[in-house]
Amino acid sequence: MTAPTSTASGSQPDPAGEGPHATLGEMTTTLPAETTATDATEGSAARPARKPRREVKPLTYGRKGNVEIAFLWFFVTSPFIALAVTVPLAWKYDLLSWVDVGLFIPFYLFTAIGVTVGFHRYLTHGAFKAKRWLRIVLTLAGTMAIEGAPIRWVADHRRHHQFAEEENDPHSPWRFGESVGGLTKGMIWAHTGWLFTRENTNARRFAPDLVADKDVRWFQKNFVLVMILSLGLPTLLGGLITMSWKGALTAYIWAGLVRIGFVHHITWAVNSVCHVMGERPFSTGDKATNVWWLAILSMGESWHNLHHADPTCARHGVDKGQIDISARVIWFFEKMGWAWNVRWPKADRLNAKRIDQVKVPA
Repeated sequence: MTAPTSTASGSQPDPAGEGPHATLGEMTTTLPAETTATDATEGSAARPARKPRREVKPLTYGRKGNVEIAFLWFFVTSPFIALAVTVPLAWKYDLLSWVDVGLFIPFYLFTAIGVTVGFHRYLTHGAFKAKRWLRIVLTLAGTMAIEGAPIRWVADHRRHHQFAEEENDPHSPWRFGESVGGLTKGMIWAHTGWLFTRENTNARRFAPDLVADKDVRWFQKNFVLVMILSLGLPTLLGGLITMSWKGALTAYIWAGLVRIGFVHHITWAVNSVCHVMGERPFSTGDKATNVWWLAILSMGESWHNLHHADPTCARHGVDKGQIDISARVIWFFEKMGWAWNVRWPKADRLNAKRIDQVKVPA
């Protein structure tokens, strides 16, 4: 839900190399107490020291450079160009094979789960704890989705929750008002437009725990290497399996570019569609909705109304019939002993948030 970035540093000084920081919930910096001069005359009492002041860190820090904007344009447009060129020629020139499908599916599942379970429910919201090797694998998988380096992604998303549909929300579809024209513009903004803003969310303010994490910092600093891996590995496998350059090319198109574009637009649809149309069975204080027809492709992320009602919950699809693949993956990790302290939904918390269901026209 954040912009692809060419490097961890780029035009924004890399916060990962700036030493340990505050814990997750700490969004401000405490300044030393200031004592007042007494200047008291004889017999008068000195005034007590002032209470420490709390200074909020800036909302943004640094700006995206031209190279990063160029990467953004490439990953936003190239899947469409690849589809536009390949689909009309696919059957005539055999540009889509079962090898391509067989590579697309596992790479899609791996990177989509990396975003939903890894970046979102684990790194952003702490819905469970995990062994170090699993933490590294999930961070790798999320980074291979090319939605941005992990610290930037998490900082953007935590900012979204803190300011949901308010002025400082990075991707609110209600940014331009509730008129037809304003909402249309807002949907485009929430889906892709916000990615091209130059200002970067301040990681020191919104993700200090990850700034201090050496494993996550490695992926932040080596984003370009992971990007090459994400595109290069399916290309290599396609070439080796078919023993042809054509197989490498079609794997690059379908299991590389198109797969990345597909993951992107499903993620971005949660930002846009799931704040405008759907159902709102839980009280959230914003317009987040549940959208059933996105549930499978989004791995359960489109049960977005519950997520905004209870952000740290490991399962978003909490009602009967709500498919949540990400929650099932977390359940598997827990059963294998790889994850623990999983924050499963509790009936009392759900009942406290549940309201008479309001249906919003799709």
